[in-house]
Amino acid sequence: QVQLVESGGGLVQAGGSLRLSCAASGTIFSINDMGWYRQAPGETREFVVDITSGGSTTYSDSVKGRFTISRDNAKNTNYLQMNSLKPEDTAVYYCHLNHKAPWGLTYAYWGQGTQVTVSS
Repeated sequence: QVQLVESGGGLVQAGGSLRLSCAASGTIFSINDMGWYRQAPGETREFVVDITSGGSTTYSDSVKGRFTISRDNAKNTNYLQMNSLKPEDTAVYYCHLNHKAPWGLTYAYWGQGTQVTVSS
């Protein structure tokens, strides 16, 4: 079993910055990709960013150029630096990872979510 703990959310004015962290713990064999999704009130959860174990990244068009994800494989942790925040970035941000077990199956895990609120 893998647990994800997110931190770093909060309230910030438009144009400001926040840094989210997501640390994985538990019985960890191999983490493939890690990333973030977000869900605004009344909306479906949407993809934000993903980073592979090799460091390749994929960003949604809405955050490209403003958000940067990094990863510390030794600590099973990823960091999301969010700059030039906009009110439309307001959402609950969920950490996500795909964990590959030695028996060949891959399992998806989610964090509990952290609130990011951007005021105009």
